[in-house]
Amino acid sequence: MDLELIAGAWPEDISGEVLFSAPMISGGVPYGIFDFGCLIRLSLTAGTHGAPPGQFAWRARAIDTPSKRIHDAMPRAFGANSVGYQSPFGPANASNTAPLPWGDRLFTTWDAGRPVEVHPGTLEFVAEVGSIDSWGAGGLFGDTVLPTLLSSAHPVADPERDGLWTTKLEPVMTPSFGMAPSVVWWDRTTTEVKVWPLEGIVFQGSTHTVSQTRDWVILCDSGNFRADVGEMLGGERTATVDDVAPVWLVRKDELLARPSGTPIAPVCFEVSPPNGHFYARYDDRDGISVVWEGMDLMDLALYVRPDDTDVLGRPVPPSSVGLYNMSMSPETIMEVVFEPDTGKVIDRSRFREDWTFNLQLSAMDWSTEGMEAPTLHHVNFQGCRPGRVLERAARLYADRIDRSRLTEETPGYLVSFRRGSLEPVARWEYADTSELITSPTFAPRHVGSDPSASRYAGGEPGGHDGYVVQPVLSDGGFRVELFDAARVGDGPIAVLRGSRRETVPLMLHSAWMPTCDELADVERLRFSDELSEARLASLDDEQRAVVLQVAADLDG
Repeated sequence: MDLELIAGAWPEDISGEVLFSAPMISGGVPYGIFDFGCLIRLSLTAGTHGAPPGQFAWRARAIDTPSKRIHDAMPRAFGANSVGYQSPFGPANASNTAPLPWGDRLFTTWDAGRPVEVHPGTLEFVAEVGSIDSWGAGGLFGDTVLPTLLSSAHPVADPERDGLWTTKLEPVMTPSFGMAPSVVWWDRTTTEVKVWPLEGIVFQGSTHTVSQTRDWVILCDSGNFRADVGEMLGGERTATVDDVAPVWLVRKDELLARPSGTPIAPVCFEVSPPNGHFYARYDDRDGISVVWEGMDLMDLALYVRPDDTDVLGRPVPPSSVGLYNMSMSPETIMEVVFEPDTGKVIDRSRFREDWTFNLQLSAMDWSTEGMEAPTLHHVNFQGCRPGRVLERAARLYADRIDRSRLTEETPGYLVSFRRGSLEPVARWEYADTSELITSPTFAPRHVGSDPSASRYAGGEPGGHDGYVVQPVLSDGGFRVELFDAARVGDGPIAVLRGSRRETVPLMLHSAWMPTCDELADVERLRFSDELSEARLASLDDEQRAVVLQVAADLDG
């Protein structure tokens, strides 16, 4: 669709594209966030990418990975459960969670598959990152055409080493079901990854986010998603999230000096509350300072079923089925400093108020200069949503929640926090509780013209000199509001809306990148390169033919 300006004036010093990742919400899986992914691009320059003069292109495209192509050719071979699609080919790589721009290249990610490269101009599938053999996949369901790979939805690109840091989780069954984490490194000039297990570490959750400083890789148990084996086998859910999350720090140079596969002992910490996302200041000379976006009593593994009732005893609306149970308490944002030499965690600043329900996604300046000396951190709070808190969840957490806080819908807010003190310097209210704000994005002003540069920053990096792009989901018509990042509290300076008041479904993470329409000329992994006879051996003739046809189509 195309968006038109309905209020304010669109600034001349904004450029580039905002990318959004989203699951397709097809109804094919019980839990919608495990559905196949699509990528959406909002062009910040009017009249580009097919939009008429004066309008802004909003374009969505399914991410046609080998998993998606095989599924579309033989959907009957795929079964669905609470954690996605399973098949004789292996589990599907949905790649539905976050866009990852990196210079002149664009990737999409999720927690249960390899990062996927897409064409920055057409958004077509290009390649998956790292060969199966180098990842060492296959421990859970065998060595299949589609590998079992549990990774991170938020890898981080290293601007000084020109590579990508991410994770791999290996399911283990002793003494009980858990995950053994590894650090993964990909030099983007190769088709291989390097993997280093964290020595002696087994935990229960996921590594949703990876962060970094100049010298350190930072991992943690996100704490808000626990796989429940009993639920996956058809029983009732009994697993709950923890109040405390383990954190692991590893020196980059120590990793890169070791052969792949060599275990390494991390520096271990604990932080409370658990989080969905965390972001370290890149400059670590004065300590490892991290913004920790807490998800207090936010259990992302709980999803809405058709027969559920909400915490107020009402049947859930059909539109909520397959989406996630929302927060059961106000949530905390804090800035902590880790001291690897002493093992101390210094709680530098912390913010939590009655209105800070559903801390959902944030916007920051991702340029190297911006991460080195961040100034403002912009955060969404979606508000209290009793209609999206399940009675089933309230019973599971009966001894940990305060039901009196879950009686009425409250406004959402876009808030700007000052880095260091986490003082809230600006706040904009969304009083219409029928609307939902989602992933904001920081777009710098006066961006350089070289999209291949690793440091594309605006005039004054840090998060204050630019714009916050804020999508608003509304049954009255989806809209995009644009804020001056230095003055969010003044309200939007421009508003875009679909020319026919179109609506859009759930979106997850977003990111900004300079406009780039060409595909970088580098070595890439081909799907056909990984089709060993051993991986094809378990397939029948029809299944094998589908795989070979998908490989031929991709090679073409």
